[in-house]
Amino acid sequence: MEVIVSSQNNLVKLAASLRQKKYRDEAGVFSVEGVRLVEEAIKADWEITTCIVTKKAYEQSRVQKLVEQLEKRHCRIAELSDILYAKITDTDQAQGIMAIVKKKEFSLQDLTAENKRPLIAVLDAVQDPGNVGALIRTADAAGCTAVIMTPGSADLFSGKTVRATMGSLFHIPVVSKISTPELISYVKEFQIQLIATALTSSSPYYEVDLTGPAAVVFGNEGNGVSDELLRHAASRLYIPLYGQAESLNVAAAAAVIFYEIARQRRVAL
Repeated sequence: MEVIVSSQNNLVKLAASLRQKKYRDEAGVFSVEGVRLVEEAIKADWEITTCIVTKKAYEQSRVQKLVEQLEKRHCRIAELSDILYAKITDTDQAQGIMAIVKKKEFSLQDLTAENKRPLIAVLDAVQDPGNVGALIRTADAAGCTAVIMTPGSADLFSGKTVRATMGSLFHIPVVSKISTPELISYVKEFQIQLIATALTSSSPYYEVDLTGPAAVVFGNEGNGVSDELLRHAASRLYIPLYGQAESLNVAAAAAVIFYEIARQRRVAL
């Protein structure tokens, strides 16, 4: 294991720079922190170029196992002191292990596989990284086949987004920066029903037939779904609120709707 002691080391500089989107884009990599997330990246066979650990973290058997797996993949392994690691971490309570992972970019063409009844989560300019990550995690848990993000959504590879996915980023294809015309053309070509979450001219979610191929759109935290997507939506739905809250968090709303879809599809079998 390589031991790095200087803050001027190129690897230390690279790892620290990945906290900014500009440098993630330039290098084509992003950082993944924590034992669980590194385990999920390995399990999903994403390409890990480097693993950075602290001496204290390496005392854990789970971390030792991860390092052994990565060494077999000829991954660079580097040990940093706690002080140096603090300069590169993006978290307040770091676990002392970081993987530098190559980005995996998906396109709409990657989603046209054999699945005859796709279920796609569409994030229409959802700006909060925590919301984006939690929604990806929810989509994965509910059995969605893909996630599509329109411009204006939070960066998929930011530290907060990655952590909020809890590893689901590595298990479900996510297509970013898809314009509204591209999305509309795609769902029309593959006969996928576009369903928008909206408060006006909409039906309760449990009254809408959700058994067919579907792309469900969740809108921006402040402005909701864009007018253009609302105009092209085959159906609009909403979740009734019975208490005093004005709204649900977008990931909570997604959970309600996606599990209703799963229920309807199970009943329809």
